[in-house]
Amino acid sequence: MPDSSPSDSTTISAQRLAALRAKLVEQGLDGFLVPRADEHQGEYVPANAERLRWLTGFDGSAGQAIVLAERAALFVDGRYTLQVRDQVDTDLFEICHLMETPPPGWLADAAAAGWKIGFDPWLHPPDAVRRLSRALARSDAELVPVDQNPVDAVWTDRPPPPADPFTAHPLDYAGVASSEKRRGIGETIGDEGAVAAVLTLPDSIAWLLNIRGTDVPRTPFPLAFALAHADGHVSLFAPPGKVDDALLAHMNDDLGNDLDNDLGDDFVDGVTVAPREELGAALDAFGGKTVMADPASAPSWIFNRLEAVGAEIVRAVDPCQLPKACKNPAEIDGTRAAHQRDGAALTRFLGWLDAEAPGGDLTEMDAAAKLHALRGESNLLRDLSFDTISGAGANGAIVHYRVNDATNRRLEPGSLYLVDSGGQYPDGTTDVTRTIAIGTPSDDMRRHYTLVLQGHIALATARFPAGTTGSQLDAFARRPLWDAGLDYDHGTGHGVGSYLSVHEGPQRISKLPSTVALRPGMIVSNEPGFYLEGAYGIRIENLVVVREAEMDTDRDMLCFETLTLAPLDRALVDVTLLSADERAWVDAYHERVHEVIGPRVDGETAGWLETATRALEAG
Repeated sequence: MPDSSPSDSTTISAQRLAALRAKLVEQGLDGFLVPRADEHQGEYVPANAERLRWLTGFDGSAGQAIVLAERAALFVDGRYTLQVRDQVDTDLFEICHLMETPPPGWLADAAAAGWKIGFDPWLHPPDAVRRLSRALARSDAELVPVDQNPVDAVWTDRPPPPADPFTAHPLDYAGVASSEKRRGIGETIGDEGAVAAVLTLPDSIAWLLNIRGTDVPRTPFPLAFALAHADGHVSLFAPPGKVDDALLAHMNDDLGNDLDNDLGDDFVDGVTVAPREELGAALDAFGGKTVMADPASAPSWIFNRLEAVGAEIVRAVDPCQLPKACKNPAEIDGTRAAHQRDGAALTRFLGWLDAEAPGGDLTEMDAAAKLHALRGESNLLRDLSFDTISGAGANGAIVHYRVNDATNRRLEPGSLYLVDSGGQYPDGTTDVTRTIAIGTPSDDMRRHYTLVLQGHIALATARFPAGTTGSQLDAFARRPLWDAGLDYDHGTGHGVGSYLSVHEGPQRISKLPSTVALRPGMIVSNEPGFYLEGAYGIRIENLVVVREAEMDTDRDMLCFETLTLAPLDRALVDVTLLSADERAWVDAYHERVHEVIGPRVDGETAGWLETATRALEAG
């Protein structure tokens, strides 16, 4: 049963909104910004940072609310336009599309001259603050930082911050010693003319120091701040109890690894740890010096503190992001192994689903639980890489749907079932989507699925010159849908970490412009889709790694190697729409799945897999 009835939820939201407005009056504010963010700007945040969810009821991974005395709005992107209306009281909050009605424009229209709109400088990077400040200036209103977040002041049962210690990420998985990484990052910092860089992104710190944590759900992040110095030294600022002597030794010398650590006389091979509260004093020591910080991700508080002591700030992208994205050979080998392990679990699930679902008794929650259990049987699963999207029928059309007791549907014959899932393993992170016909699919289902498949194949087989960005490739995946007058309202591909975030930058494949070229070693998803509201959703997702293409040309050419190994649903493929090359790709992919996954599953599943991966018949 649901935790509370819709009327109870509405009452709670109204009470919380009223309490926040009363606190704004007390603080002399006419409005306040409530982002879905913590101090590290991550997709997943700890329970004590779920301010937007607490206030509105919306539990998506991206969004922002603006609360004024008489109006309040909640802004979400295209992934959540259906979900948000099921979770949020629209009598309390106006629902706005982030792209169609951006927060700066809405706020400029809503604010009056002389108004003071508050924001927490720990939760907003300066780029976002600058956009909002410029918009408010048009209305003669002002954006002002607050010392105390008013949401925190009225959130009486706020959970405590996460307390589990950080852990070592072994060199066998990391591939490169922390000391070697610190040397490279130090050189980058020095090349920028800076003495240090402020690191606020947990994935950067995890990668640089070869550590992991359990501070947020689904992603092994250690929530901390760090100062990376040009001489190679790193100062880590973490809460008490997060780093013990063994972990400090691991960060400093990787427990006696035998790599060549002759790093030169100017390199300081060391990591020191201090309480998080000492970060401010450490920043104050940079007065008159040059420091790097990322204006797109670091909190405004960092910039305000540095500017107050007269530091010169080099506004540049976090120096760890690009080298972290280009996986080394050990990380690529690890992710291949993780995908084989994960593909075996998913294939077992698909075989089980094929046998059980036609009866009409399975629910979305049953299916998600079964898949989780099968992944766990490897004894290497550390966590899911995100909450499984298990959507039957119309729920599959909700791009980031999360099943709960109130929405749980049965997998009914004649419907489609979409399952988007992944695992966190010590050697790699997986993310895969399959769409399955329950019983006999309709002609429209097969046509839409095949159009999505054609886009997936077009991207999977792309060859492109070095220097090409993901935004330049995005149309490959959309072209078959565009030709039919269709499209999807999400990106085609996101970066994926190595036992880190399932959504990792700076690479992406999207309509949105990007200046980041795809490089060898980068892992991205390939996931075109189609969504028919109220009926079904279709998405086909594999992860791919960028590698050099073997071509007889003077240009440096790149291509994708598909990492994900699990069968596609042949029942949904309209072979008459496929070209000979497209049909050959499906057959070759299925042959590879059968060859690699077949020996890793039980005999019953192996028999099912042989049928599921047989060659398509020519149309």
